Amino acid sequence: MKQHKSRELLDEFRALLAGRNSFLDAILPPLVFLLLNSFISFQVAMWGSLVLFVIFALIRLYKKQSLLYALGGVGNVLLAMAVVWYFGKSESFFIPGLVSGGFTVLLTSLSLIIRRPMMAWTSYLARRWPLDWYWHPQIRPAYSEVTFAWGLFFAAKFLLQLSLFQDANTDMLAMSTLITGWPATTLLLILTYLYGTWRLGNLGGPSVDEFRNGDPAPWKSQQRGF
Repeated sequence: MKQHKSRELLDEFRALLAGRNSFLDAILPPLVFLLLNSFISFQVAMWGSLVLFVIFALIRLYKKQSLLYALGGVGNVLLAMAVVWYFGKSESFFIPGLVSGGFTVLLTSLSLIIRRPMMAWTSYLARRWPLDWYWHPQIRPAYSEVTFAWGLFFAAKFLLQLSLFQDANTDMLAMSTLITGWPATTLLLILTYLYGTWRLGNLGGPSVDEFRNGDPAPWKSQQRGF
């Protein structure tokens, strides 16, 4: 059972990281910029991240895949560079992240208030399962609960980085951005998947196929994917 779940997680992350819509294109250029700017110089960081974007773009063009995520990554870098140039302070690099972080907390909270949890929307965009399935009374609680957990994470991250930004603590800002970025996100994604699939089975709602076919209860529930 554990081996089956491990393989299932591996397959899910392989699709997430290496599929046609891989968002590594969006993650790596800002990460490279942050590291090079912290340890070498702003100019090296600028050119390093832009070169990485060009490499991603060429790979996507060669494979005839979408440039959406690559453009998103370089867009984040260019915006951060523009803010640093405008304010003339290295900690200004983190302003776009703080703004987007605050907006994410607000959006997460709003989605819970209107009973349309944000994690259901992200799953829908990735998997294209029937949208109405997510709002089923024996499905939605699972997505509401994981959305609440992600909301707590986003809020804690935002408050920590806001405090460090106010103290102009660039080194700790960089460190917190790295730790709460890909490492923390990976861990949360794993926990979300494990809890979410368990919770769907516990709720006893219909699987996606059962929902599409209009099958009556009792249902087998969604066995894989969240």
